[in-house]
Amino acid sequence: MVQIHKNFTDEAVRDLMKKYTYGGIKAVHVQDILGIRRRRFFKLLKEYRNNPDNFSIQYHRKPVKKIDVEIENNILKELKIEKEMIENKNIPIRFYNYSYLKDQLSKQYKQNVSLPTIIDRAKKNDFYIPRKDKKNAHTHEVLTNYAGELIQHDSSHHLFAPYSNKKWYLITSLDDFSRYLLYAILLERETSWAHIIALQSVFMRFGIPLKYYVDCHSIFRFVRGRDSVWQEHRKITDDVVPQWRQVLNDCNVDVTFALSPQAKGKIERPYQWLQDRLVRTCVRENIKDIEPAEEILRQEFDRYNNHQVHSTTGEIPAIRLKKAIKDGKSLFREFSIKPPYETIKDIFCIREERTVGSYRRISFNNIEIPIVGASINDKVEMRMVPNEKTGITEVRLWHGNNLIGNTKLKNSDLNTVHF
Repeated sequence: MVQIHKNFTDEAVRDLMKKYTYGGIKAVHVQDILGIRRRRFFKLLKEYRNNPDNFSIQYHRKPVKKIDVEIENNILKELKIEKEMIENKNIPIRFYNYSYLKDQLSKQYKQNVSLPTIIDRAKKNDFYIPRKDKKNAHTHEVLTNYAGELIQHDSSHHLFAPYSNKKWYLITSLDDFSRYLLYAILLERETSWAHIIALQSVFMRFGIPLKYYVDCHSIFRFVRGRDSVWQEHRKITDDVVPQWRQVLNDCNVDVTFALSPQAKGKIERPYQWLQDRLVRTCVRENIKDIEPAEEILRQEFDRYNNHQVHSTTGEIPAIRLKKAIKDGKSLFREFSIKPPYETIKDIFCIREERTVGSYRRISFNNIEIPIVGASINDKVEMRMVPNEKTGITEVRLWHGNNLIGNTKLKNSDLNTVHF
C-alpha cells in the first residue's frame, strides 16, 4: 500500500479532493497524482466529505493495550513456580509449559490471557528455555480414515507425583482417527488383568474396534529369548498367546506391534500430554497418594477430550468422534457375546487350562477343584475373573462348549499377582 502521508501534506490532498468535488479534476488524475487505486481514492473522498476542515492523511498508530497489573503479577507468579520445578532435580520437568500456565490463570484466577502474552512475559523476565530441534523428529499424523479403525494402547511408568517418591503406571487407549482418549487410569502395579479391564471398558462403551496398536511388552506379545523359560526354549515368537491377546482373539480384533522405539514414536502417545500436566499439578497441590492423583487425571481426561483443540486434527476429540459416528465413518462394532459363552465374564477373564486327574479334580496353585461333567484326562479351561475389592476370584469351568462348574476362590490362594 502506498503511504501517501510520507509524500504529501494534508493541505495538498485536501486541495485535490476539493477540486474533484467541484469538477476541476477527474478521479483518474487524482489517483495518478497520489499513486493510489480507485478504491483507496473513494475511501479518502468519503473521509474528506464527512469532515473537510479536519481531513488528514496522517497515520495514527493505535496505542498498545496494556494488561492489568494483577494479571501481570499472576503471570510472573506462575512462571516462578514453573522455574522452581524445572530447577528441582527431583522433579521430572525440564521445560516451561505455557499452555498449562494459560489454563492455570483461567482456573485459579479467572483471568483469560493469550498464549503470546505469556510467552512474551516469559522471555522478558528470564523464564524461557529454547528447545532444540530434534533430528529426524517424527511427524504426528492421522493414519486412519475411520473411528475405531486403530486403537493406540500403551502404558507409562513414571513419577507422576514427585512428592510421593513412587512411580505409578498410566494406562491409556486412544482412537487414532479422532484422537479421543477412550480410557485412562493410574495404577500402582501393571498386570495383564489391568489391561484386560481396559479392553472391557472400551468395548462395552464404544464397541469393538478393528485393530489395536501396541509395543512388544510381554503383556501384549510373547518374544522368543526375552520371555522364554527353560522348559519353553523351543517356542518361537508368538507361539505363546498372552492373556490380553486371547481376549482380542475371542472378539476378532487384530493387533499390530511396534517393532522398535522408533516405530512407536511415529504413533502419538497421549500419556505424554497427560504425563506433563499430571506432574505439574501434583507438584503444585503437594499430592503424595494415588487417589487424589486419579482425580487430577479425570479432570485432565475431560479437558483433553471435551475442551482441547487437538494440534494434529484441529478439532476437539469428542466433537470429531461424534461427527465420525454420525457420518458413518466408524468401524466400531456393537459388542455381543458369541455362543457358547454366556456372560462378559467368559470373555474378559484370565484363562488357564488344566487336565482332569484320576480323582476327577484339577489343580491350580495347589488348590484342588472337583470336576463334574468331564472325564479323566479331559482338558478343562478355567476362565477367572478376579475382584481386587472383595479379594475373591470367580472361576468358571469350561469343557469344550459346556459350562460345567462355577466356583469362587480367594485371590491370595490363587496367587493372582501374576495375572
